[in-house]
Amino acid sequence: MNPIDTAYTCAIEVGVRGVADAAAHAAGAYADEIIGTGPLPGTPEWEAEQSTDLPMQRAIAWQLVSLRVQLGAGLDGIETIVMLRTMGATWAVIGRAAGMSRQAAHERWGRRSAAVLDPYGSGLPTIVPDDDPS
Repeated sequence: MNPIDTAYTCAIEVGVRGVADAAAHAAGAYADEIIGTGPLPGTPEWEAEQSTDLPMQRAIAWQLVSLRVQLGAGLDGIETIVMLRTMGATWAVIGRAAGMSRQAAHERWGRRSAAVLDPYGSGLPTIVPDDDPS
């Protein structure tokens, strides 16, 4: 088989996953640079934050930066969307990060994220906002 035919017919799934994994890792590293990781557990700074919503805000902000980088790189970001939904992020928050309306964000990712979060159709976890724009 000649190299051109090989290029057309070779299995690419492993390579695709590797590229997606590398991109997600790079997006996370960039989110670390922008948002940071917060204080180390057990430190006085960490203790002071525990009674506030700052740790959750930081975690959501980190995911939003990662999502924006992924989308900017042409990736879909569904794994990050699922994570954001489990953290309580609304479609309005996700849509704003993605540069679209909450309705558009829901149309793009709502069905697929619900399939991951509610695979048996028994209902979404209670942490997931009940904000479907339909």
